[in-house]
Amino acid sequence: MRRKPRLVTPIDRGRGRSRHGRGGRSSVTGPELAPIITRAEAFDRIVGDSAHYLLGLWPEELAGVVFQVADMPTDQTLPDAMPRWRIDRETRRVTVFRIPVERVNRSPEKDDADRRIIIETAVFRAVGELIDKDPWDLAPDRYRHW
Repeated sequence: MRRKPRLVTPIDRGRGRSRHGRGGRSSVTGPELAPIITRAEAFDRIVGDSAHYLLGLWPEELAGVVFQVADMPTDQTLPDAMPRWRIDRETRRVTVFRIPVERVNRSPEKDDADRRIIIETAVFRAVGELIDKDPWDLAPDRYRHW
């Protein structure tokens, strides 16, 4: 005996339903564990968030500026100290070097908030150098609550 074909209505996936109508799917790590994000991805997000924040505050001065993240500087002629960022005024490019910035944060008593502040500080200082402003003048109310 052959089955009669059924008319299948598509499920609206925008409502948080899974393929079989049982509800939304959880992440692979489960609800108890944090999602797996690498240090490099977290660093990229913080640099991006900081850049987006500064672009909102200084749209004319930062128009056309490109922000990028690199692991380490690749120049053969490095100064005595390892640079944490590089600016290029001609191409309007800010490059933040992940490993030198993260090495500032190697103390065991530093937490995620300290790590975020260290990365944001590098971005603020690089942008301040690019547009010839003091980094504290870029967002005077940003850390006023401390």
